[in-house]
Amino acid sequence: MKEKQVIEENKMGTAPINRLMLSMGLPMVLSMMMQALYNIVDSAFVSNMPGIGESALNALTLAFPVQMLMVAIGVGTGVGTNALLARSLGQRDQEKASRVAGNSIFLGCIISVVFIIFGILGVKAYVYSQTTNTLIAELAVEYLQICCIVSFGIVFFSIYEKLLQATGRTSLSTIAQISGAVTNVILDPIMIFGLFGTPALGIAGAAYATVIGQIVSFLLALFFHLKFNKEIKNAVKYMRPSKKVIQQIYAIGLPAIIAQALMSIMTYGLNVIFVRIDESVVTAYGLYYKIQQFILFAAFGLRDAITPIVSFNYGRGNRKRVKEGIRYGLLYTLVIMFVGMLFLEIFANPLSAVFGLSGQTRELCISAMRIVSLSFLFAGANIALQGVFQALEGGVESLIISICRQFLFVLPVAWGFSKAAMKSLDNIWLVWMTFLIAEGISLAISYVFMRGIEKRNLRFLESENDKNREKSDRKSHKKLIDKDQKRVVN
Repeated sequence: MKEKQVIEENKMGTAPINRLMLSMGLPMVLSMMMQALYNIVDSAFVSNMPGIGESALNALTLAFPVQMLMVAIGVGTGVGTNALLARSLGQRDQEKASRVAGNSIFLGCIISVVFIIFGILGVKAYVYSQTTNTLIAELAVEYLQICCIVSFGIVFFSIYEKLLQATGRTSLSTIAQISGAVTNVILDPIMIFGLFGTPALGIAGAAYATVIGQIVSFLLALFFHLKFNKEIKNAVKYMRPSKKVIQQIYAIGLPAIIAQALMSIMTYGLNVIFVRIDESVVTAYGLYYKIQQFILFAAFGLRDAITPIVSFNYGRGNRKRVKEGIRYGLLYTLVIMFVGMLFLEIFANPLSAVFGLSGQTRELCISAMRIVSLSFLFAGANIALQGVFQALEGGVESLIISICRQFLFVLPVAWGFSKAAMKSLDNIWLVWMTFLIAEGISLAISYVFMRGIEKRNLRFLESENDKNREKSDRKSHKKLIDKDQKRVVN
């Protein structure tokens, strides 16, 4: 039993990288796609509510940036925990690994309280800053308040998911994620439309189904952590906040938080820009973005495999395995994004029909799918390299790329192109081109950053290995000399 545990603990340092990337990455990809499924499923059922389907879909679009922000802070904290914990285990420091895990749980409590306060006090002001349509605003407030006040499920699942991933137990985190998603899918039609004699709760039913699914995922992830993560000690003393540990978690995780928070800011900003063109553009883009996330989140899942694998071997000082982790991570991410691009290009029409869109809104959604999906290969490379940057102490570089691809080269460009679309919706393709431009320029910057990190960090590993080899050679040489001297004396 002990021998088996040792093998499991060290597989990130011994298993072939290509197989390791697949065995860890595929469950993470599936897990992240299930996370994206929450919002897609809600949208599919809500859009078919009698009489108010399109307004309800628009309401979910307005609520979506805050939901992404919740995920961003939870996942970002988890990413920092993941990389730091994996590195600590790679350095065989169990005590520090336990403190990292305990402090992440403490941080989860703080994050949950903040979103509860926002749910009670801030949701109305946030929603009304994006629309003057009373029906849409009321629906958005009703949905978002429930998601914020009962946010502890998604926050703590994000943390325990990363604790499982950091020890290589990605299949368990995936089981927890899928269980929650299935719960959501089952409860959505029951609670929205009032099936089996239950009350029809409408858009509130979609919110309740979502948070219940998130709680199921959290409870399962907690159970798996306590039962299987034997490398980590679980005690109240490890939850005592440590300034040093929290700083180290966010030194790695803050770029990931900002990266995903920028998605919220970008979506909020685009909602404000698009409503100046037409409300149908907001609805079309909001739906496209949720469909797109199903593919982008797959890339995020593989990134979450790249980070601990590269980080673990970086902690061990193994330059060869670090390089292999980068190479296979990029390759597999690009394959995922290429398949995703083909999928949207081929199935744009039937996908838009699933959500009950018609007329102008449907045409806008189809055009978004076919044009924006062309940026997927650039986006995939950027996402994978951000995972590498986080693993190799390149948090600043990762942050800069996030700002470039989700803010600096998006909102100003979209605002400029929106002027042409305001004159005629036939020019909307210019707005969709914004994303191709932003991802392409950001990838060029990512390449420059990767070269710099290689010179700064990976060459250091090489020189350290050379020193170790030289030291070993000197010891061997000294042994030979001593042996020869003994022969002469004899």
